Amino acid sequence: MGSARLYAAVAAGGFRRYATYRAATAAGVFTNTVFGLILVYTYLALWDERPHLGGYDQAQAVTFVWLGQALYATLAIQGGGFEIDLMERIRTGDIAIDLYRPADLQAWWLANDMGRAVFQLLGRGVIPFAFGVLCFPTALPGDPGTWLAFLVTLVLAMIVSFAIRFLVALSGFWLMDGTGALQVLMVTGIFCSGMTLPLNAFPGALGEAVRALPWAAQLQMPADVLMGEADPLPVFVFQAAWAVALLTAGRLVQSAATRRVVVQGG
Repeated sequence: MGSARLYAAVAAGGFRRYATYRAATAAGVFTNTVFGLILVYTYLALWDERPHLGGYDQAQAVTFVWLGQALYATLAIQGGGFEIDLMERIRTGDIAIDLYRPADLQAWWLANDMGRAVFQLLGRGVIPFAFGVLCFPTALPGDPGTWLAFLVTLVLAMIVSFAIRFLVALSGFWLMDGTGALQVLMVTGIFCSGMTLPLNAFPGALGEAVRALPWAAQLQMPADVLMGEADPLPVFVFQAAWAVALLTAGRLVQSAATRRVVVQGG
């Protein structure tokens, strides 16, 4: 119970931290709305030329765009979450303080990032999504069970997103400069999650490959569950399997990385 209260407090702290940046949140809402409009009209033109591309009709394609804008900051698809702070603490040596805390390093940052993600969903994601739903035809379900299944996929997507970025952040133990790793995270996040184009529209072997990667668990699969294009149970299994695999890999890398830490006097 004590550990649960500790990590709940860390999550609440992560929520409050991002809630203080009101101007940045407002700018993010504006940016996501503008980019959503650009993508919507691009998708509408594309779907005019290629009806039912990727198995979606135009309303589903529009829904995919606005869901992507709602989850862009929530899942830190392009980066910009805790991983920057963690890599900086590794670079400066402040990570030694974190390792002395009576808390698990991975669980601490997971709780912190979940708090951040919830705030970004509520503070930055809801308004662009609501704008899109009000201004464009969308394909949203009327069944509460589908919405509940979508919320489950969203929580699992948050965990997968954290696990990917935790592994990237741990590379700081071996790299003198983490800029390159963060750039790779940005490119793979945008391309492999479906933010550029739904993964269902990718052709042949490329499409099969990207849909098997963990980034598919972030946007593509929650979107398919929400729009009734996928059975929730296999999606849960896919997301949970990647979450377990990536968190386990993070645990192993963390164990190897912490053996590299040298603290003066000990």
